[in-house]
Order: sequence, then C-alpha cells, then structure tokens
Amino acid sequence: MANNKHILLEKIAARTARVGVIGLGYVGLPLVVEFAGGGFDSTGFEVDARKADAINRGESYIPDVPTEHVANFVNAKKLRATTDFSALKDQDIIIICVPTPLRKTKDPDVSFILAASEKIQAAMRPGQLIILESTTYPGTTDEVLKPIFDETGLKLDEDYFLAFSPERVDPGNEKFNTKNITKVVGGVTQVSADVAAAAYGTIVDKVHPVSSARVAEACKLLENTFRAVNIGLVNEMAMLCHTLGIDTWEVIAAAATKPFGFMPFYPGPGIGGHCIPLDPHYLSWKARMHGFEARFISLAEEVNSRMPEHVVDLVIKALNGHRKPVNGSKVLIMGVAYKRDIDDMRESPALAIIEKLQELDAEVSFHDPYVPEIHLEGNGTRLRGIPLSNETVASADCVVIVTDHRNIDYGSVAEQAQLVVDTRNTTRELRDERFDGKIVRL
Repeated sequence: MANNKHILLEKIAARTARVGVIGLGYVGLPLVVEFAGGGFDSTGFEVDARKADAINRGESYIPDVPTEHVANFVNAKKLRATTDFSALKDQDIIIICVPTPLRKTKDPDVSFILAASEKIQAAMRPGQLIILESTTYPGTTDEVLKPIFDETGLKLDEDYFLAFSPERVDPGNEKFNTKNITKVVGGVTQVSADVAAAAYGTIVDKVHPVSSARVAEACKLLENTFRAVNIGLVNEMAMLCHTLGIDTWEVIAAAATKPFGFMPFYPGPGIGGHCIPLDPHYLSWKARMHGFEARFISLAEEVNSRMPEHVVDLVIKALNGHRKPVNGSKVLIMGVAYKRDIDDMRESPALAIIEKLQELDAEVSFHDPYVPEIHLEGNGTRLRGIPLSNETVASADCVVIVTDHRNIDYGSVAEQAQLVVDTRNTTRELRDERFDGKIVRL
C-alpha cells in the first residue's frame, strides 16, 4: 500500500502522472483540458470518433472550452484523444465522466458507468487511481465499481485507489469554472480520498474532502435537488400569482430585499439540462430502495413538469385576447436551448412547448442563435431554425420567449411583435401603455 501510494503521490506532485478522462462532453472535456493546462500528460477517451478527431485537430466543440486552449495543449503534446480504450493501462489517474440518464421508468441508468468500468477493468494495473465524477445514487462507487475492480485480483489501497468527486459544471457560466469551483472529494477509504484530493489539488483552487464516497455522491444530489425543489416552489408561486393577477417578478424582487432568510429563485418555462431534471430522481430512487418516500422531490417534479403546459395555456389565452385561435396561428419560439448562451438541448422545456403547440395545430417556428435544428422525439419531426428579422417577428401571431440569450435585443422584438409571451422576464423594462395587452409575463 505505502509503495504504490507513495509512487503515485510523487508522480502527482511532479506532474508526471498520466491522466485519462473517459467521456469528453460538458464535464470531461473541460476537466481533461484543465489537467493538460496543469502540466499533466492528458488523454481523453471517447466512443465518438468525431469528438476524438476534433480534439486531435486542436478544435473544441464546447463553448466553455476555447479552441485556442485545446490547440495549444495538443501542439504541446499534453493533450490527445482516442477511441482505443486499451490505452487506459498507460494512465495513472482515470476519471469517469460519462452520462447517467434515467430510464423511461425514471429509475437510474448506470449502464454508461458500467461500460466504462468494464473498459477500466480490462486494462487495470497496480498503481492506478480511479475517480467517478458522473452523478449517481449514493453507494454506486463502493457497491458497484469496487466489486468490478476487485475481480481483477487487485486490492483497494494496496494496488489501486477509488474515489468519487461530483462534477459541478455550469455550462455558460463566465464566473465559475473547473478551476475555481471547490472540488468535493470522497474516497471509498481515507487512503483513496487522500490520493484523489492530491490529484485534484494540482488543478483546482480548493479541495473539500469528505468522509466517504457516499457523502460525496449525496452532496451532488442535494445540490441539484435543492435547486429543483426551490424552482418548483417559485414556479408554483408564478402560477398562483398569475391566477391572482399579481406580477410574480415584482414579488420576487421585493422579497429579495430581505438580507437574510431568503434566496431568490426565478420561474421559467420548465427545467432542462442534464442535472436538475434528472438528479433528484437518483436520490428518490435510492430512498425508495430503503422504504423512504421523498415527497418534496416528487412534488417539485410534478410542478416543474407542468410548466410547459402552463406556458402553452398562456399562449392560448393571449391569442384569444387578440381574437385569434391557436389553430392556424403562427407562433415563433425565441430560444430552444435549455439555458441562455449555450447550445445544449438536453431536457429543454422548449421541445415540449413546441410539441404541445403543434398538437393544437399552431404553425410553429423557432429562432436560436446557438441551435440550428431540433429533433422532436414525440412526433419524430425536425425543425430548422429561421433567421431573426423585423419581418419574421412581425409576421408571427405570437412570439414566445423561452430562452433568454443575451445576444438578442428583446426590446426590439417586443416593439415589432404583435403579441409576446415572456417566460424569462426579458421585457421587464417595457411597462408603458404601448405594451398593455401586448406582453404577457409568466
């Protein structure tokens, strides 16, 4: 134990440890680039040859990772990508950053983690540190991964080290990134935790060790369940305020003046992305396995999943107020990415809104500066985005602002539009009589 641990810690300190990251998406690519920038020989492992080829050409396909950085590290021979998983045997540190979706039953799907673990198992050798970053239920690292790696005959803390460290990526966030977000690290044992903390300590500003991998796994789920529950609360408040004829956004702004005991959350057309819509289900699933019903999580999911339908109801009522049926009306959706200033479509509420409007026979089009085309799984159709112009906006019977990209002038959109349903409060400054009856806010 002491020998392999000592050797690996020396390699980490000297930046001679070789780092392999499995999965080069929104989590894995920024991470492997950060290690390359920290002076480590870094390799990204991908099943998608197109992504691996792009990296090896020095190109980034993720907005948060500048192509210039990728090109510099590739040219410096510090960064490469491959689809050959046998090269895992050459890595001293292996970090798993693969998707963890839900099955149709909303149970955890850890098949990508299992596939990555089997690749690692086939290439394992003494002296390696393995870290799981993919969001999952508490117990995955020691109940699922450890037995797989123990099958090799290698012993934990003697031959290999195993830990969990939750990813905290926030796509499009210009303030917080891999380096300056505190890294929570929990090992299956204290020895493994120490080695993992040392590895991350070379590339991030602060490491926060916890007592176990289970604590680290639960930490990530709490973070996103906290957001899901509070978003559910404020979404329900928005529907209530609409019923009472009260401006939701003004209520929140007033409450936010309290210097303690209140944290502002804001309503929206629904929740999207890979984390908030999915992660709470991992926690509630694990709770059910132990006979505990997580009622807050279920209620928040119920409220948040109703928001696309609520937005469509607002469109219907707004059109009715202009003596127009939704059937045959031209509806322009502004923004289809799940959040501002990115191209990520995962779980975007815009897709549900578009499908529901199409079911009502509206003529739906969309504009998004980051997304050229969308695929609607519900009806199997594809839509291509349309250019944004005064004519495009003016010809729509209703413009629905779903994603508030900052490179769009929403004041100009509101000026040109016949009718606006604003789910993001982008038109908050437009409150004079010219817009009475023209703008409907969530």
